[in-house]
Amino acid sequence: MARRVILALAALAAAFVAAGVLTHAAQAAGIGALDMRPDGHGGQIYTVPVQLLLILTGLVFVPAILLTMTAFTRIIIVLSLLRQALGLTQTPPNQVLIGLALFLTMFVMGPVFTKIGHDSLQPLLDNQISAIAAAERAEAPLRQFMVKQTRREDLGLFLKLAGGKTYPSVQDVPFRVLVPAFVTSELKTGFQIGFMIFLPFLVIDIVVAAVMMSLGMMLLSPISVSLPLKLALFVLVNGWTLVIGSLAEGFVH
Repeated sequence: MARRVILALAALAAAFVAAGVLTHAAQAAGIGALDMRPDGHGGQIYTVPVQLLLILTGLVFVPAILLTMTAFTRIIIVLSLLRQALGLTQTPPNQVLIGLALFLTMFVMGPVFTKIGHDSLQPLLDNQISAIAAAERAEAPLRQFMVKQTRREDLGLFLKLAGGKTYPSVQDVPFRVLVPAFVTSELKTGFQIGFMIFLPFLVIDIVVAAVMMSLGMMLLSPISVSLPLKLALFVLVNGWTLVIGSLAEGFVH
């Protein structure tokens, strides 16, 4: 994970350096495609090719935003622990779990994304506000969602690590403190849910192992007997609906 972050930051830095080099080279060569022009209000704006380059560079942060500022972390942890609790290593495949986690994240984050699109993205596309103002407007719904899911003790820990500075309200806490506190809370919640999911399947494994040992069936693996029982139990109680419904309700309430 750290290696991916370093590579992403390196790619971002390289893109910005490339954009600067291309812009200066274009100005020196008299090429207008990569030049800047006045915006009519005393400032300057980049032309379309440079804007596209900056937008594509900004997409580097999309996976980081998805992992650290949405419901994706908790959902994928619970689904992965559920697969392990069932005793399955490759079923469902990772692609299926990630796809389900992505669409469930979109469902849970739907109101947040709708508000961002209405208050931030649409005015920006209509040239009613600047990119900075759009980013500030987009921050408010994400902050509200993260604050609702963040534990006070986790937020207090990172406030202490950041120097112990106090803020008038939780809405004034900077993102550099709120985001790691939110991710820590999501990890803890995901493992708590995973523990509750593991318990009934663990009981089945223990009972099957004890029965087989008492019968002297040492050559037969307990997993080969407990796996069908766990799958049958999971199907009978409609396990997927229970897990997914509980995950979604956890974010709503």
